[in-house]
Amino acid sequence: MDRDGAETAPCLRCGGTLDFEFTMAFQPIVDVFTGTVHAYEALVRGPGGESAASILDRVDDHNVYTFDQACRVRALELAHALGCDRTISINFLPNAVYAPRACIQATLAAAERLQWPSSQLMFEVIETEAVRDRRHLQNIVESYRAMGFVVALDDFGTGHANLDLLIDLRPDLIKIDRELIRDIPAAPRRQRLVDALVTLATALDIRLLAEGVETAAEAAWLRRRGIALQQGYYFARPGLEQLPVVDADRFAALN
Repeated sequence: MDRDGAETAPCLRCGGTLDFEFTMAFQPIVDVFTGTVHAYEALVRGPGGESAASILDRVDDHNVYTFDQACRVRALELAHALGCDRTISINFLPNAVYAPRACIQATLAAAERLQWPSSQLMFEVIETEAVRDRRHLQNIVESYRAMGFVVALDDFGTGHANLDLLIDLRPDLIKIDRELIRDIPAAPRRQRLVDALVTLATALDIRLLAEGVETAAEAAWLRRRGIALQQGYYFARPGLEQLPVVDADRFAALN
């Protein structure tokens, strides 16, 4: 136990081995105001570049704890091997974390071994994960933030990541779902919704990140609304076991 009575022993449910292999692709998260890569999101893939779905379909109640831990460690090890010096963003499964401080031990050990700062780790609440216990998720978010990690709500505005989550949670960052971004320069209703999110995020001291940005027009509109952090095919597609470079002209086109 730590001084607050929280469980800090290694996660007993996270042991064992997986009967399948996987790797990671990395996609840049950029800051359009500075014209730089802010972070890279680690996305699970098959060893030959197979889709995330082909791997996630093999995750069940028996191996979810082991898989969740393996993903975190694999993302860190691969990013380190690639010479990454930016924040790494990793999806996490709330229902695979039964005790935040216990289930993070393998990640902490890997970060210490690789000399990876906790401030350069961002955990995203995965968009497809239905939260069975809202208080449990609140505990995870608060624990991770207390340990110096950045916490984000993924795909905000659709699926399970909806407005009511902000009643209980205090994330550092909200990722606006692609459905709200698509063709936004010509979609007044989407514009009103995103403008409302900008106002809400400012009031709650939460940063916004627009994901699924696919065109210069979308990126430029978001930039004019003050949304600096963006991610999507317009800037770069995910690179299998590599850190994609974002061309400078991607940023220049937005000015």
